[in-house]
Amino acid sequence: MTAARTVAVVFRREFTGYFASPVAYVFLIVFLALAGAMTFFFGSFFQRNQADLDSFFVFHPWVYLFLMPAIAMRLWAEERKTGTVELLFTLPIATWHAVMGKFLAAWLFAGIALALTFPIWITVATLGAPDHGPILAGYIGSFLMAGGYLAIGSCLSATTKNQVIAFVLAAIVCFVFSMAGAEVVLGPIRELLPAGSVELVSSFSFLNHFAEMRKGVIDLRNLLYFLSVIGVFLFATVLVLDLKKGA
Repeated sequence: MTAARTVAVVFRREFTGYFASPVAYVFLIVFLALAGAMTFFFGSFFQRNQADLDSFFVFHPWVYLFLMPAIAMRLWAEERKTGTVELLFTLPIATWHAVMGKFLAAWLFAGIALALTFPIWITVATLGAPDHGPILAGYIGSFLMAGGYLAIGSCLSATTKNQVIAFVLAAIVCFVFSMAGAEVVLGPIRELLPAGSVELVSSFSFLNHFAEMRKGVIDLRNLLYFLSVIGVFLFATVLVLDLKKGA
């Protein structure tokens, strides 16, 4: 069996599992409710009197900070707790096949949740004449950012059998990546370390890279950043699982 077919088998198994319980539907409802409320109420959409979706995208990092670890926490922690991870690795598949298949299933599920917010875009287009370029770029950036959070969550889920611990660890690490570009973090660094250190720390910030994309700037550096985060943490997931398997 080729690598692509193996990944596809794991992907189908994992993706269909999301909809085998009401948890997936609860997640979708919560996400859509939060998206609508934060756009039109907390985001002061009508008070701003601007036909754009900036009030929609500005909350995404903070919503994902909790919802993406909630998706990712079950990827490996549940498998390890129930012992099915041992059964999975008795099959003739490489570890990275399983990691990639499970991650892609989680990422697609997150993508479906994001795609279901499309009526918000239609509503804004009906109320005014928005610039659709920044909105499309915002959706692309949001999808990539969700993948980054999920990759981090996948790695930390592989380190424990407890889903709650996996959720907390993932939320903390995702928070660190989000806040890396905030002034509350950069201020002390600016005072204590050379100027280059500030730029280095800031370059790891999800907020900074996503902020550029939601303004309509699809820079290759931003795309490479999110894809690199995904690649690094998926590679780390493979290493963790291989260590667990060999222990």
